[in-house]
Amino acid sequence: MAEIKDPENTIVMELKTGTVMIELLPDVAPKHCERMKELARAGAYDNVVFHRVIEGFMAQTGDVANGNAEKDFNLRRAGTGSSDLPDLPAEFSGVPHDRGTLGAARSQSPNSANSQFFINFGDNHFLNRQYTVYGRVIAGMEHVDKIVRGEPPAEPDRMISVKVAADA
Repeated sequence: MAEIKDPENTIVMELKTGTVMIELLPDVAPKHCERMKELARAGAYDNVVFHRVIEGFMAQTGDVANGNAEKDFNLRRAGTGSSDLPDLPAEFSGVPHDRGTLGAARSQSPNSANSQFFINFGDNHFLNRQYTVYGRVIAGMEHVDKIVRGEPPAEPDRMISVKVAADA
């Protein structure tokens, strides 16, 4: 397991195959990091499915309104919602979309990110400066690589729990 340098800015995500540790980048995208911690602390990400998983590209999750496999779940609607909190302004930076980085999912509007995010399977530099990067996987990328593929997957994997390391 990776050493946790800053427990307040480290996310612990449990998947069926094991634990994924994500180091948040508050100096790069403070609003996105705060939102992820707020939703994690509220338990909003627990049981939320990976609704869009594209081989060689990325695994997307975080639809806390429509993606919770335990609450009124409808796979066709997963990916269409967000949280009750306001959308976030873009926090684009020079941090590249490398393998294992966390990006904010959004609609066509650059300022529409909310609760959804994706983890890059590969280096996706065509996304650079167009989507906010606000974290990186520091341990457990092998578990991310095992997430079931599909748009949406017929039997989607889910985040069993998502916590801030300082609280775990």
